[in-house]
Amino acid sequence: MAHRIIAQVLLTGGRVFGRAVAEAYKQSLATSRYAAEAAKKDPKGLNTLSSSGLTLDEACKILNVKPPMGGKADMEQVMERFKKLYDLNEPRRGGSFYLQSKVLRAKDRIQLEAHEAQRKAQEAQQAREGWNPKVYKDR
Repeated sequence: MAHRIIAQVLLTGGRVFGRAVAEAYKQSLATSRYAAEAAKKDPKGLNTLSSSGLTLDEACKILNVKPPMGGKADMEQVMERFKKLYDLNEPRRGGSFYLQSKVLRAKDRIQLEAHEAQRKAQEAQQAREGWNPKVYKDR
């Protein structure tokens, strides 16, 4: 009788484990397909979610700032809101570490976007004016 119970437990456990592995495989397959489609649509936009997992809109909502217009963000306002929200969510003062990390990730995301826009504008300016290397004279 005991061998039947043990066999039943093993079979049930095997089924549960098998289904979990199958679901994990399906989810990873769907994620890789999504990433491939996003890369096809915008090859240089691979950092849209970056490592933070936030979109630009989410980051702007978290910090309650306007999205950058034409690649220009009001970084003073972003830093002001960041410092205020970061200090309010200090875990030692009863704040939430989770919210504090979200605020930090939002600031990083907006800075990344502003830096990328600045880099693109610089490249466009160089394309218009031509490349002028900096030449240093020997002393």
